[in-house]
Amino acid sequence: MQYPARFADLPEYAFPRLRRLLEGIAPGGPEIAMSIGEPQHAVPDFVMPVMAEHAATLSKYPPNEGIAPLREAISDWLGRRYGAAPDYRDPERSILPLNGTREGLFNACLALCPEEKNGARPAVLLPNPFYQCYAVAALAAGAEPVYVPATAETGHLPDFAGLSRDLLDRTAVVYICAPANPQGATADEAYWRRLLELAEAHDFRVFADECYSEIWRERPPTGALEVASYMGADPERLVVFHSLSKRSNLAGLRSGFCATGPGARAALLQLRSYAGAPLPIPAQHAAAACWRDEGHVEANRALYREKFDLADEILGNLPGYMSPEAGFFLWLRVGDGEAAAKRLWREAGVKALPGAYLSREVPAALGGGDPGRAYLRLALVAPAAEVRRGLEAVRECLA
Repeated sequence: MQYPARFADLPEYAFPRLRRLLEGIAPGGPEIAMSIGEPQHAVPDFVMPVMAEHAATLSKYPPNEGIAPLREAISDWLGRRYGAAPDYRDPERSILPLNGTREGLFNACLALCPEEKNGARPAVLLPNPFYQCYAVAALAAGAEPVYVPATAETGHLPDFAGLSRDLLDRTAVVYICAPANPQGATADEAYWRRLLELAEAHDFRVFADECYSEIWRERPPTGALEVASYMGADPERLVVFHSLSKRSNLAGLRSGFCATGPGARAALLQLRSYAGAPLPIPAQHAAAACWRDEGHVEANRALYREKFDLADEILGNLPGYMSPEAGFFLWLRVGDGEAAAKRLWREAGVKALPGAYLSREVPAALGGGDPGRAYLRLALVAPAAEVRRGLEAVRECLA
């Protein structure tokens, strides 16, 4: 029996790979989980009552395009948060609720990446390190994933403009995560402007994964839609993705959305009609309530700020420490991420993720090496007291 060759070279997924790395090593204390970015703050208290109020709708198939109250709530939020012009957030023509943004990030490549670009196999550019869904989406679409280093030298965001013209001319899609997972770097107005201008010059689409946009320290990160709107950029060139998983501590609700131009949205909806799984209607009403409320988001952000401050206090003098601008990860330079992860587990029971599990080796033309190998990712998602214990253990083990 044959299997498709297009996925044959995929590495083992990050978390099974971590389990295998630590297998047989006794933890040096009670486990402190810092490997997975699963929020552990409280669910907003109004979510369950809203879902219960609409429980009778579980007998109905949810509409593929999402219920109108949810699309309208998302549109209003995009206006408040980014000042997006109406054409960029039309609830009927621009917004598509998703069953988690992973669904959208994957299916957007299938729906919008052409079979060839300028007579060649299309390229899909990814930040490196990156959310692993991007690479699988590119392969499923028949494209070549190209891993563009996002390192300290490039401000922990990929320098797409520095790539060769030949590569850019066959690029069909660029994935960009900002605020970045895992580094916590944010894209400013100039970065978004350059990328959108590059997309216009070389005729590709930008998939902007902004799922960490509402967890920030000093100021809200600039968004792609915000810049596209006042530039007057073609909405079809841009697909932005947002989620309630981090913003509202609702990873299990599986609720996100994308916003784009009417043509791209129609293509996404057509594919979803055949292969998608829309969110149950009670969950869509709960999601609408979340997008309309900012109080719980501000409270959530305050909890993360407390943990950012703890990290600065405890690890600030540790070589390789970088204080993040946004998101909820630390990207700690440790020399050898796998060795550091094993040491933390063996000596302190801290479970952290080696950076190489989020990145790929690149050829010399892109700088060579693996930009994640020297790093460790630590998630600041647990309560502050547990995060403090974990960070103190990291300092003691790695100082």
